[in-house]
Amino acid sequence: MEQQEWAQVVEAATRAPSIHNTQPWRFTATADQLDVFLDPARALPVLDPTGRQQVISCGIAVEFAVVALAAAGRLTEVELLPDGGNEDHLATVRLVGPIEATEEDRALASAIPERHTVRDPFQPRDVPTELLDRLQAEAGAFGTWFKPVTRSEEEVATVFLIDRAEEMEQGDPAYVAELQSWLRTDPTAVDGVPVEAVPSGDPNQRPSNWTIRDFVVGTRPQAPAAPGHDPDAPPPEVERPTVVLMGTDGDDRHSWLQAGRALGRVLVVATSHGVAASPLTQALDWPATRARLRTRLSLVGHPQMLLRMGYPQEGVPVAVSGRRPVDEVLMRASDR
Repeated sequence: MEQQEWAQVVEAATRAPSIHNTQPWRFTATADQLDVFLDPARALPVLDPTGRQQVISCGIAVEFAVVALAAAGRLTEVELLPDGGNEDHLATVRLVGPIEATEEDRALASAIPERHTVRDPFQPRDVPTELLDRLQAEAGAFGTWFKPVTRSEEEVATVFLIDRAEEMEQGDPAYVAELQSWLRTDPTAVDGVPVEAVPSGDPNQRPSNWTIRDFVVGTRPQAPAAPGHDPDAPPPEVERPTVVLMGTDGDDRHSWLQAGRALGRVLVVATSHGVAASPLTQALDWPATRARLRTRLSLVGHPQMLLRMGYPQEGVPVAVSGRRPVDEVLMRASDR
């Protein structure tokens, strides 16, 4: 493939979601392979000291590249951690032959630019069981389990740990400073979380049983006191999104990359069916709450991602996070 063709593939790969939209990846391309590297200069030392979440993000980018290549009629094989002497060399995607792209291949590739993280409330409409079964099978192909959180005791435990982790994070000045350093008010910013993508209301006041991350903690004006509750008024409708937990048997870089690839496939398949997602990773940020989640839910393996999923509200615009230019992340192999 020519460099311009690889640029189109990398453009698709960089549409992958990443923790705080840090986009922690670099790419090099030769005639028959694409190499993916972790960019340690874009680390999150407070939130993600082991790099687990950023490696998962790079795994999503790897899978987006595979999806884009399949739609272009290219059969690929992926080798994870191909260079034992360089742990930041995360993956090699090799071209192994031509294929005839299917309608499904093209639909999944078309879903890549349509996929956006949606933090607003979803419609009061369940994600169909048959779609969840399909997503479970897609994740399983990468050695990653996909578990809808449906039992009430599991939901209560998970919600509690998310709330506890969010409280711990908001009380950590270093975490708050790191979070604010990745919040963007410039609509032309090429990385970070655009303030337009963050719900303006206090997540603690939102009628939902799941607390989303508060990106503007400490900067929101003090809300006026709420009026007294009218005993004759019906209770507010509570948003109850579909929530799924994804995890792996292992908990090393290979496992994180596999979880990322599985998540990438889950996201494009869900998007192709009109379903959006956003992460609920607070309880997975902290080793203590992550370990407790594993214990409370009797998980066999290690939780890697918690997602809320559902159908976006119609007519509500979605803020699009910026992306770094391809020529900033794609280098010739000789320039490495």
